[in-house]
Amino acid sequence: MQSVTKRWMLNFLTIIVVILSAIMLIVVVGVRSFYYSSAEQTITSRLEVMANAIKSSQQSATEQMVESMVTGFEEKDKYEVMLLNKSGAVTLTSSGFSPSDELGDGDFEKAKASSDGFGMKVGYTRSAGKVMSVCYISSSLGGEVQGIRMVCSLKAVDGEIVKIAVLFLLFSAVVILFVVLSSTYFIKSIVNPIGQVGVIATKIASGDFSVRIKSQHNDEIGQLCNIINYMADELQKAEQVKNEFISQVSHELRTPLTAIKGWGETVLQSDPVTDGDTVRMGMNIMISETERLSDMVEELLDFSRMQSGKLTLVLSKIDVLAELGEVVIMFGERARREGIELIYNDPDIVSPVFGDKNRIRQVFINILDNALKYCDKGGTIRVTAKEEDGFVIAEIADTGAGIKAADLPRVKEKFVKGQNARRGTGIGLAVADEIITLHKGRLQIESEEGVGTTVRIAVPVMDKKVDSTTMQIAKIDEEEIRRYHESKQQSDS
Repeated sequence: MQSVTKRWMLNFLTIIVVILSAIMLIVVVGVRSFYYSSAEQTITSRLEVMANAIKSSQQSATEQMVESMVTGFEEKDKYEVMLLNKSGAVTLTSSGFSPSDELGDGDFEKAKASSDGFGMKVGYTRSAGKVMSVCYISSSLGGEVQGIRMVCSLKAVDGEIVKIAVLFLLFSAVVILFVVLSSTYFIKSIVNPIGQVGVIATKIASGDFSVRIKSQHNDEIGQLCNIINYMADELQKAEQVKNEFISQVSHELRTPLTAIKGWGETVLQSDPVTDGDTVRMGMNIMISETERLSDMVEELLDFSRMQSGKLTLVLSKIDVLAELGEVVIMFGERARREGIELIYNDPDIVSPVFGDKNRIRQVFINILDNALKYCDKGGTIRVTAKEEDGFVIAEIADTGAGIKAADLPRVKEKFVKGQNARRGTGIGLAVADEIITLHKGRLQIESEEGVGTTVRIAVPVMDKKVDSTTMQIAKIDEEEIRRYHESKQQSDS
């Protein structure tokens, strides 16, 4: 696997090298153009001086005078002057040597075609290397002389260009070195913390939630470290809650199983004739504990469905008061047996709701079971219902142990049990809250430790605008809905 450092350096250096190469090319081309243009201007100005001197020396210049000016040229070490005839051939040089034909007559032809009589050419000779030749032609130079050519070696000019290129290369090398060093430091300041995050994340993924990342910078990397640490804290809490939940469920399952096993052995050893009362009591206890186990398993299954998003509702028009009243009657015997007063104030009538009858009943059972569980002998549980602001509200208030203020905000969370918690898995309220939320209602809990707890369950009344498609999907009897609408219209009128 290619590291981030190598990939960053390769990509970044490639961009830097391309940019520097482009700049160098532009600089070298520009400098070369500037130097060559300066050399051409220098040679041209010297030719102009020489030509003007010839023209102004007398009314008609002679060929001998022109030849003497060429042979007596003072800067022979820098320039070579040549005289050209009408065909462009060299007739005389300032050095006295016959020139080679390597230069050609490109400058002469350009001079003939130009309006000012000047032409320039860059060429190459074996003796002088790269040279620049500038030619000037005029009919007033005397005799057969048609033009004057001045040739200059470009060796010194090219040497200056090479020096500038070398200096730019050195500058580029310094820039690249600086980029490498600064990028290495910058990348390490990012890659090293990310590598540390990877190591810690791997440990967290393997189940070690105690590790933490030391945040050294107050930037995005530091924020990432804080987020990883927060995630580890939450996972550690979740792991602790999960372990406590497993322990609680194991205990809750073991208790009825122990009772069933114990009474089963007792019944097995008892004589049905002489110990009939013992056998009946044992069978009743085993049936009761079996129902308790069944309820716990169903609660766990509901929680599993809730977690996977498969907790669905079978909607229909239901009478909340009927369901609430049946649940109160169901718990009445238990309340009397435990010495708890269960009071139900049944209102005259409330509007029906559009919901799942079994799920609403499940919520009432869960809340009343909790109320009985946390209410001591001599306590009171008061159940009321009313319709208010488009909601049917069932209120169950007890005078039990209550919930501590610190535990109240999280009491509806999964696996959470308060410090005053008694038997139970700790998921009943979470499932009940989810069911009420699916009904677009709300479940509110108010409690004071040592005083009691009040639970309000609010479910919206059935909307008059429920269409037939919704009814069909919810498996509602359309005739029943029609009768409901008719009764509501009569009551409204």
